[in-house]
Amino acid sequence: QVQLMESGGGSVQAGGSLRLSCSASGYTYSNVCMAWFRQAPGKEREGVAGIDSNGYTRYADSVKGRFTISQDNAKNTQYLQMNSLKPEDSDMYYCAATPGNRCPLIATVFSEWGQGTQVTVSS
Repeated sequence: QVQLMESGGGSVQAGGSLRLSCSASGYTYSNVCMAWFRQAPGKEREGVAGIDSNGYTRYADSVKGRFTISQDNAKNTQYLQMNSLKPEDSDMYYCAATPGNRCPLIATVFSEWGQGTQVTVSS
């Protein structure tokens, strides 16, 4: 059974940084897309950044140049480094995974989800 566990959320002032981690276990596929999504209450889940087993990355326009997704295959862990944080980045952040390559940042594409970690950015 696939399990995704996020960590690293918290509260920070605008302009600050946070690093989210997502530890994956139980995955047997050789090609996997992993991604971060975020969601505010009453809003749709929004794709933030994604990476596949070949290291291909993609980002939402709103975070390009500020967020960086990376992965440590030996640890089955992916990271989201978030710099220059803005109040509008405040959301619940979810780690997601699905078999494939170059997966689009669309929530319905992803089959596995973590429980989420809260990020709050104050002005």
